[in-house]
Amino acid sequence: MFTLASDFGSPYPAAMKGVLLSTADGDPRLVDVAHDLPRQDPRAAAFWLKFVLPEFPPAVHLAVVDPGVGTDRDALVVVAGDHAFVGPDNGSLLPPARALVGDEVGEGDGETGEVDDADTIDAGLSVFAVDAGVPRSSTFHGRDVFAPVAAAVHDAGVGNINGLDRLEPTDDHVDLRLPEADVGDGRATGEVLVVDDFGNAVTNVPGAFLDGRIGADLRVETPDGTVIAPVVETFAAVDPGQPLVTVGSHGYVECDVNRGRGEAAFGVGPGDELVLTVV
Repeated sequence: MFTLASDFGSPYPAAMKGVLLSTADGDPRLVDVAHDLPRQDPRAAAFWLKFVLPEFPPAVHLAVVDPGVGTDRDALVVVAGDHAFVGPDNGSLLPPARALVGDEVGEGDGETGEVDDADTIDAGLSVFAVDAGVPRSSTFHGRDVFAPVAAAVHDAGVGNINGLDRLEPTDDHVDLRLPEADVGDGRATGEVLVVDDFGNAVTNVPGAFLDGRIGADLRVETPDGTVIAPVVETFAAVDPGQPLVTVGSHGYVECDVNRGRGEAAFGVGPGDELVLTVV
């Protein structure tokens, strides 16, 4: 199996699929994760891939959000257990790879995918730099570099890629880690990681912050002002158009609106800081 994720929109992913189908052995299964990831935002890609990819069986994950395309940034293969990630060296592959290894060694927290022992997790990863040669173009390495490498990893088998030509083990790579919130008793300081297509503002505050607080009111202080919103389990717990705070399926606190857009109601976007205080 291959999974494909990018910020390419259409039709560029079709070219990557063509390369995989033309060069990989057998009749590989291709699964599109998303091709509308936030444009040129490796951190957002890392978040969404960390959320989605641990649900898959072993696969080669071709993930290309690459604002540095055509520069001297490296191409990487990251091996996490029976999975391999192929993409640019901008950090976007590391959080999902760590989430997979954390699940395998039992170090994940079972909710947000955060790990308790970073050294154990990183010891379970193998990172390889790719000798890309001279690509056909300087603007489409998804087709010219990453897809051929993904096919080669697939054909060799994830456990046998040490001997592949053009791959060299490396410790010199971009290490992206999602920021951690500062959580205290009744107060948490964090930031918005992403805004999804529904307008839900996903923060980096762990969902455990809201344990036992269903029905309480929360003061949400943002760069745009302050909103008081109830802590609820479901969107329908408030009237349409009303703000709310809840825990999303990814295990983080969200600032939302029932049948509306949370980022507009709370006045936040990705990267904005916010303070949550139980009223």
